[in-house]
Amino acid sequence: MTQAIWNGTVIADSEATSVVEGNHYFPTDSVRWELLKEIDRQTICHWKGTANYYDIVVAGRTNRAAVWQYRNPSPAANNIKGHVAFGGGVKMKRTPTESRHAASSAPGLLRRLLSGGQSR
Repeated sequence: MTQAIWNGTVIADSEATSVVEGNHYFPTDSVRWELLKEIDRQTICHWKGTANYYDIVVAGRTNRAAVWQYRNPSPAANNIKGHVAFGGGVKMKRTPTESRHAASSAPGLLRRLLSGGQSR
């Protein structure tokens, strides 16, 4: 899982980010929208399209224009449609995700290996 963290607060977390030009793009349903405020700022990327920006507001502090989204990206950037990215000091943190199946089958595998492959 990847988390976007600013001012000690998780702004988004997802197991399904897309990395484009070194930025993690999070699905919009993984974002804590109550911490974002849309602002009147846009930029244009020659291959992605027009980006709209948001401030992050946490505990009375504001991180200006730290979040952006390509609402209608160009066909070349269609993989980031419905995603947002973070900059401005927002830290990305990878947290381990453990496969439940692997974790639950590990003891059984170990038991079989120790018993010479014999199952009970």
